[in-house]
Amino acid sequence: MRPILRTRGISVHRAAVGVLAVLMAALPACAETGSSASEADVSVAASFYPLAYAAEQVGGTCVEVTNLTPPGTEPHDLELTPDDVEAVATADLVVYLGGGFQPAVQDAIEEAQGVTLDLLAEVDTAAAPSGEADGLSVDPHVWLDPGLFATAIPPLVEAMESAAPDATCDFHANGAALIEALHGLDAEFVAGLADCRTTTLVTNHAAFGYLASAYGLTQSAISGLAPDTEPTPDRIAELVDLVHREGVTTVFSEALVSPEVAQTLANEADVQVAVLDTLEGLTPDEVDAGQDYGSVMRRNLETLRGGLDCR
Repeated sequence: MRPILRTRGISVHRAAVGVLAVLMAALPACAETGSSASEADVSVAASFYPLAYAAEQVGGTCVEVTNLTPPGTEPHDLELTPDDVEAVATADLVVYLGGGFQPAVQDAIEEAQGVTLDLLAEVDTAAAPSGEADGLSVDPHVWLDPGLFATAIPPLVEAMESAAPDATCDFHANGAALIEALHGLDAEFVAGLADCRTTTLVTNHAAFGYLASAYGLTQSAISGLAPDTEPTPDRIAELVDLVHREGVTTVFSEALVSPEVAQTLANEADVQVAVLDTLEGLTPDEVDAGQDYGSVMRRNLETLRGGLDCR
């Protein structure tokens, strides 16, 4: 059974929108952003950056999107301000990831008067590892596999149409363009990671499981799904052995998370550290430089190719 879309206090089940997919390498240009509140047909509160990006692309000029997670903020530990809670309560559409990823947002959802959409309930997810979940029921990092992320777009289109049935923008066309772009990005990852000297991906925390599974890699994380979990000395020793055994040359740390633990492992194993971006939020510098989901994911691809010695 599909998740429930709540629309102003009335719960209704929605049928799935058909999958829209034709490969396109470039990110969609049809979905303009930056509409003022007076011009927008629908107000959207998105819990963190990837969902805000998707809502902007699907909504085009008809949406005003509020990203509840400020640039440079780690979203797992987000605490909402009174203005954020008000934005959730009054938005026409709230888009979030459930499963314990952002507990403060899930609590605020109870006050939402508009349509709410848990995108994590719309895609195929992997269960959180036992003992490493830190309150998470499933691995939430679905957006780091662009092919998997594409499967969340039709439900977003549907929810936006429910929130703004009279909107002048073509949400279906914008959604199709975004799916095409995500499939094009997926194809770039397939080609870019097809021939690598090592397929062992040693990461600071277990954020890249979906990405690894999609592209023939094996993730070995220092800590679990929560980035602030402290590893045991035994875990560090296990990974030092793994690095030597598999010929790993790079330990991957993440943006928005301290590299200290990853650097400790790298020092003990005598390898280098490279930074992957979990895309949980852009830094202020990235925002100023006009970076977005596609450009940061492509940067991740180049970092992976270098660290895994891909041809």
